[in-house]
Amino acid sequence: MILYLDASAIVKPYIDEPGSEDVVQWIADAELVGTSLISRAEVSAAVAKAIRMNVLTRPEAESCLHRFQADWPQNVRTQITEQTVRRAGEVAWGHGLRGIDAMHLAAAITWQSALNSAITMVTFDGALAGASQAAGLRILPVEII
Repeated sequence: MILYLDASAIVKPYIDEPGSEDVVQWIADAELVGTSLISRAEVSAAVAKAIRMNVLTRPEAESCLHRFQADWPQNVRTQITEQTVRRAGEVAWGHGLRGIDAMHLAAAITWQSALNSAITMVTFDGALAGASQAAGLRILPVEII
């Protein structure tokens, strides 16, 4: 199985929340795991938000970021190109997605085309999951839609 993780999924191994154990297992079982370059900034933002919401202390958050940064090179990182941004505009319009979610979907579709192999979108965002399925991607978790 080849996984594409959006920010809602890629953060789960680092911040314990519902779905974390599943994501860790899916990653362990995957042939390839990929995400967009934008996920690097999104994870930092999510960890900072966890501090603001008193979910993590600053030292815990710094530990999360350190582990994420250590793992980052193991992910296939899809590039943000003019073509990807154009496709993101199309899927945002066609599926009513927020810009960043459209970027993830466009990146996953582009990667699937390049690999000529099925990609599974891992997301905990219902709108992105629905749009991903409509675009022909498999999704996890399946109960999100």
